Amino acid sequence: MELYLNATSPYARLARIVLLEKGLADAVTLNWCDPWADDADLLKANPAGRIPALITEEGTTLSESLLIAVYLDGVSPSKPMIPQDRLGAVLHLAGLGQNLMDAAFNTVIARKHYGNEIDDSELGQRRSRAIQRLLKQLDGELGEKQQTSTINLGEIAIAVALDYLAFRLPEVSWKEDYPQLQAWHAGVTARESFQQTAFC
Repeated sequence: MELYLNATSPYARLARIVLLEKGLADAVTLNWCDPWADDADLLKANPAGRIPALITEEGTTLSESLLIAVYLDGVSPSKPMIPQDRLGAVLHLAGLGQNLMDAAFNTVIARKHYGNEIDDSELGQRRSRAIQRLLKQLDGELGEKQQTSTINLGEIAIAVALDYLAFRLPEVSWKEDYPQLQAWHAGVTARESFQQTAFC
């Protein structure tokens, strides 16, 4: 298999963490690329020019990080990332993580192309309100949760999204505002899969 990715995409990081947690890292070649440069190989694999993009052993290209995670979870039955006995709960958390990731990522991209004043636009303010609502909900749902030795897709998505916020939008200061959520996040990101894939 081949995975197109870069070092700063939260979506690519999610896929890579799932690879590591599933023990599939040796089965995948990592193709580092710049999706903003219209990388020819990436465009051939995924005409949308987005990462991550996974080429399966059958030659099929999968895009969208959560769909790639679902596929990888099915490739290897060990350490299920989407346990069937908690399907709804795990997908609920994955959705919250994806939404937080989207709001943060779109804020970063909008600033890159239009400057920080874009935050004052209707869409910019909507993204900001969404981030704050999501943080509050995550704190309520995970703030007192005890960390276990296992991890699921929902927890990975949320932890990656929170890391991305701290990396790209430090002014949000969610760690100071939500110390219990910060403690949960610290427990998850201490895992080797997160340490190996830290944003840089």
